[in-house]
Amino acid sequence: MPQMADPNFARTVVLLCDYTDEGAFGLVVNRPMDEPAWRLVRTDPPVRVDPDLKLWIGGPVDPQRTWVLMSEAQGPEDEQREICPGVLLSVSHELTLQLLQAPPSSRARLIVGYAGWAPGQLDQEIAASAWLSLDVDPHLIFGVPAEQMWETALRRLGADPSALQTSSGVH
Repeated sequence: MPQMADPNFARTVVLLCDYTDEGAFGLVVNRPMDEPAWRLVRTDPPVRVDPDLKLWIGGPVDPQRTWVLMSEAQGPEDEQREICPGVLLSVSHELTLQLLQAPPSSRARLIVGYAGWAPGQLDQEIAASAWLSLDVDPHLIFGVPAEQMWETALRRLGADPSALQTSSGVH
């Protein structure tokens, strides 16, 4: 929602990957980092990181952890899972190294960090109207420019972003 004050989530689109009794796990999908990956990534042994590759900020939790979000299967099958048709998530170290060295693709992203919620926390935030939900659309994630994704998601819900309240409290 526009009134989301937490800078980690203001104007974000979050892909909710797990929602269980133990809590929830998601990845912010519309926050590319400003710095190129080659300035930020250090591997052992060293690899040449593609100069045009950008990393994406998946959320404020565990910023050293890397995820691969992709539109089609790549890498070891036992190290990836389908979130929904057309959206797969991998933790493969080998795939991460491959993507670091390849030219950037709009169909695969290297994401660092994640968003996490304790049991019941996300339910409370949704009840407080902090979040809006939308069915997962691979085209929104992989086909819409990051800077347009939040507004595009709101419009798909039938909302005009400029007409939504931006103050906190009861409306």
